This record gives sequence, C-alpha cells and structure tokens, in this order.
Amino acid sequence: MTSSSSPSSDPVAPSRPSLNWRVVDIAVASVIGVASALIYWGVAIVTYAPWETLDALVPGLPGLFNGLWLFAGPLAAVIVRKPGAALYAEVVAGVLEALMGNMWGGVETFLIALVQGLLAEAVFAAFAYRRWTLPVVTLSGALSGVGCWGYSFFTHLQGISATGSYGVVYFITTTLSGAVIAGVLMWYLYLAIARTGALDSFASGRAVRGGQA
Repeated sequence: MTSSSSPSSDPVAPSRPSLNWRVVDIAVASVIGVASALIYWGVAIVTYAPWETLDALVPGLPGLFNGLWLFAGPLAAVIVRKPGAALYAEVVAGVLEALMGNMWGGVETFLIALVQGLLAEAVFAAFAYRRWTLPVVTLSGALSGVGCWGYSFFTHLQGISATGSYGVVYFITTTLSGAVIAGVLMWYLYLAIARTGALDSFASGRAVRGGQA
C-alpha cells in the first residue's frame, strides 16, 4: 500500500500478530494512563460550570463533554496493540484520578473506569487484535461512551420515556462524544505522534512511517 493511502484504510494486521507484552508496551500504556489521569482531573474542574449551564439548558446535553474522560483506552490500544491495553490505560487513569481527588469518589471513579475500559477493549478483541483502522478506533470510543452512560443510568436511575428524557439525551451525547473525542481525535493524535518517529519501536508507528497507514 502506498503512502497516499487513506489513514482509515490501515490494512489488516498479520494473521498471527505478537500479543505478548514487552517492557516498552507496559511503559507506554502506563504513561498514557498517567497523562490521561491528569487531563481527566483537570477536565472535571474546567467543565463543572459549563456542565451545570448546559444541563439547565437541555438535560443530558453535558454528555458532550464525556469523551474527555474516555480517550485513554482507545489511544493506548491503537498504539500498543496488545490485549488489555485499552482496559489497562483506562483503569490506571481512573485510579490515579481518584487518588488525586474528584467529586465522584474513589470507588465510583474506579468502577466507571473499569466499565469504560472493558467496552473500549471489547471492540479490539472482537477483531482479534488484527484490525487497527479509524472506524474500529471510533467504534471503541463510542462503545466506551455507552459504558459511561450505562454506568450512570443503572447506578443513578436516569429516566427514559417514549417522549425522550435525560437518559435518552445523555446516551446520545455521551456516545457521540466518545466516538468523536476518544475515537476520531485519538486516531489522528496517534498518527501525529507516529509521524515524529516516537513510536518506531511499535508496529503501529512503523506502519505510519512506512506509509501503510
């Protein structure tokens, strides 16, 4: 495939990709988790006032912000490309964010991170860790958003009705935010990082530098 190929047409990985974690895989996934935790913590502070304003305007609309808490998993997965990378990075981010202190509390932050990470991971597992494309990463972000919504829905009993309600709007906005921020934006961030040569020790980086993505 030539360098003019579309980023979203990244070919199927080799039929038997290496799924064993290396030290560098752990290190990079950890760095993504730590950096994400700092961003998650800051986002909680910055979005507090806008969240209240949007929620008063249209209940559930603040779900548009939720992708800002979902990106660690898809980003780690598309870079490291090993089983568990999405789950690991999201849980690390959630645990560290909880330790820094936030409005949700430690246990709840860990649990929602676990759910989001599991659903982000599920997409890559469904493709047997062989498909690394824009649509797959976008789907991972969207499904992570579904996990975020689902946790809130079932633990806080958000309403749903035929005429629409907070739960419906929050589902739509959170899923969309996950797809765009944790999916599409992370795909292009990955490409930008890979093009600097920083990921040359990863198949994901070599694919970009070699014109295969």
